Amino acid sequence: MAIPIIDLGRQYAQLKTELDAAVLGVYDHGRFILGPEVGCLEAGIAQLSGVEYGIGVASGTDALLLALHACGVGPGDEVITANFSFFASAGVVTRLGARPVFVDTEEDSFNLDPTLLEAAITEKTKAIVPVHLFGQLADMDPIMEIARRHNIRVVEDAAQSVGAEYKGRPAGSIGDLGCFSFFPTKNLGGSGDGGMIVTADKELYELCKMLRTHGEKPKYYHRIVGYNSRLDTLQAATLLVKLPHLREWSEARVRHAQRYDRELADLPHLTVPKVMPGSTFHIYNQYTLRSRKREEIIAGLREREIGVMIYYPVPFHQQECFADLGYAADAFPVSTAQAETVFSIPVYPELTDDEQGQVIAALRELAA
Repeated sequence: MAIPIIDLGRQYAQLKTELDAAVLGVYDHGRFILGPEVGCLEAGIAQLSGVEYGIGVASGTDALLLALHACGVGPGDEVITANFSFFASAGVVTRLGARPVFVDTEEDSFNLDPTLLEAAITEKTKAIVPVHLFGQLADMDPIMEIARRHNIRVVEDAAQSVGAEYKGRPAGSIGDLGCFSFFPTKNLGGSGDGGMIVTADKELYELCKMLRTHGEKPKYYHRIVGYNSRLDTLQAATLLVKLPHLREWSEARVRHAQRYDRELADLPHLTVPKVMPGSTFHIYNQYTLRSRKREEIIAGLREREIGVMIYYPVPFHQQECFADLGYAADAFPVSTAQAETVFSIPVYPELTDDEQGQVIAALRELAA
C-alpha cells in the first residue's frame, strides 16, 4: 500500500539507536525471563494507569484470562461483556469454563451500553468486562455503580486504550483490574505479543503474579495451578524505550482524528466516530468510520493503495463457536449494525499531512 493502515517501520526508524541498544543490553545481561526491564515496565505502566501494581504477561489475551481467573471465574459462572469487540474479550471466558453473556453496544461509542447491563445480571454473574474499544473508555461510572451494588468484579479490557482517560481517570484504574495489550499495532506496541495487568488491590496482584508462573510461590512450590505467561524481557526493554513517547504519539493520533472529523463530517454516506461526554482523552487506536456503502468505499480505497481494515466484521453472538449460547441472530441490533458498517483508516502518528490529505480526498470522492 502506498499509504498503509499502519507503518511500524517509521516508528522503528525514529528510535532505532535506542531500541537496538535496549535489545542488545538484554543479550548482554542474559536475563531473558523476568529480567530487570520487566519490573521497570510494570512500575511505569502502573504509574501511567494511576494504580500501585503491574504484572507483565505474555499477551493482552492472557492478561484478561489471568485477571478473570484471579476474580474466581470458573465453570458455572457467567461473565458479561460487550457483543462487539476483538475475540479475546469473550474467548477467555469460555476458556475458564464460564459462560459469556453479551450486552449490546452504544450507537456512538461502540462500547457496552450501561442501560442494558443490569438486565443481564443473574445469580451466576461473577464479573463484568467492559471493553474500551478503539481507544475510548466505556461509560464506567454507571457500570461500576451497578457492579458494586451486586458485588460483582469488574475487569477493564483496555487492550486498545493504554493512556486513555475517562473523566480524568486513566484506563485500568477504575475497575478491580485493568488489562493492556502490547501487540505491535497498539499505541504502545512491542515487537511481538505482550500484555499487562494493573490493579490497586494487593491481594489480586499477588494472585496474578502466581498465576503467570504456574501458580508457584516460592519457586517450585505450587499453591494453585496457573499458567506460563510472562512478558519477555526483550519485549519489556523495547517498550521501555517507547513508553516516554506514548503521550506524544497518542496526541498525534488525536490531531489526525480531529482533521478527519472536520473534513469528513459533511459526507452523506459516512458517519465519523464521536467522543463521548466522559471521554477526557480518546487515544484513537483506530479511527473507525461507518457507512452503508462500506464495501464500495473499501474497494475504492484499495484501488488507490490506501490501507483500510474492518474491526470487526462479526459480532460475538453470530460467531460459530458461540452458537450453543442460543442467541437469536437479531438479538443485538446495534452491534450487529456496527459490524456490518464499520471500517478503519490510517491514523498512526507518523502519517504525514499530505498522506492524510490523500485519504480525505479519496473518501470525499467515494462517499459523496
